[in-house]
Amino acid sequence: MALSSVHYVCPTCGATHDADTPLWRCPECGSPLDLADGPGLTPGAIDKADTSPWRYAAALRVPRDGAISMGEGGTPLIERQWNGRAVHLKMDYLAPTGSFKDRGVAVLMSYLRQREVSSILEDSSGNAGAAMAAYAAAVGIACRILVPASAPAGKLVQMRACGADVVPIDGSRQDVSDAALAEAESTFYASHNWQPFFLEGTKTVAYEIWEQLGFRAPDNVIAPAGGGSNVIGCHIGFRELLAAGQIERIPRIFGVQAANCSPVVAAFDAGADDYIPTETTATVADGIALSRPVRLRQMLASARQTGGAMIAVGEDEILAALKSLLRIGLFVEPTSAAGAAGLSKLIAEGAIGPGETTVLILTGSGLKASAKIGGLLGLDA
Repeated sequence: MALSSVHYVCPTCGATHDADTPLWRCPECGSPLDLADGPGLTPGAIDKADTSPWRYAAALRVPRDGAISMGEGGTPLIERQWNGRAVHLKMDYLAPTGSFKDRGVAVLMSYLRQREVSSILEDSSGNAGAAMAAYAAAVGIACRILVPASAPAGKLVQMRACGADVVPIDGSRQDVSDAALAEAESTFYASHNWQPFFLEGTKTVAYEIWEQLGFRAPDNVIAPAGGGSNVIGCHIGFRELLAAGQIERIPRIFGVQAANCSPVVAAFDAGADDYIPTETTATVADGIALSRPVRLRQMLASARQTGGAMIAVGEDEILAALKSLLRIGLFVEPTSAAGAAGLSKLIAEGAIGPGETTVLILTGSGLKASAKIGGLLGLDA
């Protein structure tokens, strides 16, 4: 099926490329590629019989014919009290493989299958790799995943159980990305951080929030931010809804990083538009421990253009937020708790006022990190 009306757009050199041919970076300058904003959505265009991201197929730039879904999307939006504020929690950890990454992978893998890609390479600290392995198995695409040697065992089991070729790499999360770039010369690099069709899937969380709030935008959206696909996806989705006349303004978008690994916060605080060398150390929020995210500029733009911010939280703040989430029955991984710690900080600083509608995206299941959570809480297995 032709995609002649869909083009990759390079934000660096301005080149455009036909999306009929899968690409993961600009052939002209090597930059990550984007897609031009889509047509947006109206309530009448929603396929109410579907609960997956394809509910919003009218706004997606991937043909629905032959698309894959395993039940991702359609996650609850619940209201709870948090530090004296009524907030909405988007339960995206209730996904088939246990993380929000399933949204993006469902759309990306559908695109790759339609383009007859037979094998892919990915690098991941865990959640994206687990999602990629599962969806690649579902569509019959061979999958090789480079992972940190220190990645949680449960996530590695997920990948291997679905038939992926999992290759541990010594060193930091950035070392794993660098190793994948070296291999990308010979295998199609389906990186969730580089491929814009992944963002085409993650933007559907904005559509869901809009629909679940009665077709209105919240005042604030908060999400953990490593590679930034939730931050950027929300910006894309709400921007498309604004252009379609469905909302009056885009919500403020706040990305949260662990202070131990916060390159985007460093650039944001410095007023910079590019990477600033920063020292990084290990964090319990391993899912966002990326020292040189390739879409740093887009994360900065998502925060700045919406009046939001990129904020850092300490290890003690993450642990406190994790305990608070557990006390209200939400078993999420520490990376999700980083977002909750950011919410606590924004409330304490007065950045989020009473009466504002605020959505916190909970991104990954605690079942993926049960051993780590037990260790943090001093619990026996």
